Amino acid sequence: MVTSEQVKELREKTGVSVMECKAALTEADGDMMKALEILSLRAVAAASKKAGRALGAGVVASYVHTTGQVGAMVLLSSETDFVSKNEEFTALARDIAMHAAAMQPKDIAELLGQQYIKDPSKTIAEMVSGAVQKFGERIEVSQLAFFSVK
Repeated sequence: MVTSEQVKELREKTGVSVMECKAALTEADGDMMKALEILSLRAVAAASKKAGRALGAGVVASYVHTTGQVGAMVLLSSETDFVSKNEEFTALARDIAMHAAAMQPKDIAELLGQQYIKDPSKTIAEMVSGAVQKFGERIEVSQLAFFSVK
């Protein structure tokens, strides 16, 4: 039996809808780790289903390290302004820009494959897939620029 506390905890960890959290916990027989894996797999599936949709909105986020020596800009694209204006979406874009400034990937493909510096248990691609699942729209890192004094 899945409790409401378990559903609440999973929702807080993932930001995914209550119904999806409950379904994942039910499928995992209440095992939180299994439920997280199930949601992760569903996020990848959701992202691939939306791959053909047009990207018509987005947000540019930047990060400059406190030293002023390195920085990065990222264009995180979405289908609609409704999603791109969401503060969680803009926070994701900023987190990706901060990661890019720190890790200096040579291109978007490399960026997506990297483990997120604040949480090495997930990659940047998994973060984007999670956002696709959460917002129900196609989301992708469309452009990346890195700047360094050295």
